[in-house]
Formats: sequence, C-alpha cells, structure tokens
Amino acid sequence: MAMWNIILRIIKSKRKGDFIMKKSFMIMLLSFFLASNYAQAENSIAVVDLQKIVSNSAQVKQLKQEHSRKMDELNKIIINARGAIANETDSNKILKLEEKYTNEFNTKKSLLEKEYNAKLESIERNIKSEIAKKAEKDKYDFVFAKSVVLYGGKDITDEIHVK
Repeated sequence: MAMWNIILRIIKSKRKGDFIMKKSFMIMLLSFFLASNYAQAENSIAVVDLQKIVSNSAQVKQLKQEHSRKMDELNKIIINARGAIANETDSNKILKLEEKYTNEFNTKKSLLEKEYNAKLESIERNIKSEIAKKAEKDKYDFVFAKSVVLYGGKDITDEIHVK
C-alpha cells in the first residue's frame, strides 16, 4: 500500500524538477509490466532430430543410390583411361589421352556435383517446409534442432513426414 502512495505522489507532483523523474518512473513502470507479461507468456517449443529425419528420408536414400551409380560411371572413366594410356607408347599421344580423360572426368564430376547439390538443397527445403507446416498446424512458437537444445521442448521428429 505504501508503494502505491509513493507512485501516486510522484505522478501528482507539480514541481518542475519532478517532470524528468515522472517520465523515468513511467518508463520504468511500463517496462516492468511488459517484462512481467513477457515472462508469464508461455512459448510452445518443439525440437526435431534432423539427422534422424534425413536418414529416414526416402528421397535421401534414393539420392545416395543414384549418386553411387554415377560415381561408378566416373570410376569407369578412370579405368578406361588407365587402359588406353597403358596401351600407348607414344609420349605425345599419352599426354593427349591424359588431357582428354582428365577433361572428361572433371566435366562429368562437376555436373554430378552440381546435380547432387541441387537435389540435396531441394530435399532440405522440403524438410524445412514440412517442419514449418507442423509448427504452424500445432501452433509451436519455436522449433529447434534437437542437437542444439540441452533440455526441454516437445520432440516432434516422428511427426515430420517428408515426401
């Protein structure tokens, strides 16, 4: 009760020097109420195990198989190059063959990496989209990767279904 009397006295004061004190007090009071409301607000927090989602993704499994097949094709280029170079005796022709196979290998490898990265980014966007949909649907304020949260949050990993 005594605190309210002090507050009222400061607010009602007409002295010139009290104006700054009134303003400061009002800002402090407003800050206090905003902070207490923020502290009382409950945020719903969820966590997801991204590694588990990625490892269970059919898209990722398919991409890995596809990538493995294409890496085998690159290995065939190397095997063919070794065979062709081993059969050649002319040093000029050997240099030309090495250059030809090196260029072919580097071109195919570069295309393979670009394609792989593009598909990986697409899968990543898809996973993030599914997490965002789940968060919106269940009204989660925050969704964190499980690996960065020490404690707390509802684990929604098994509820994320990536197409």
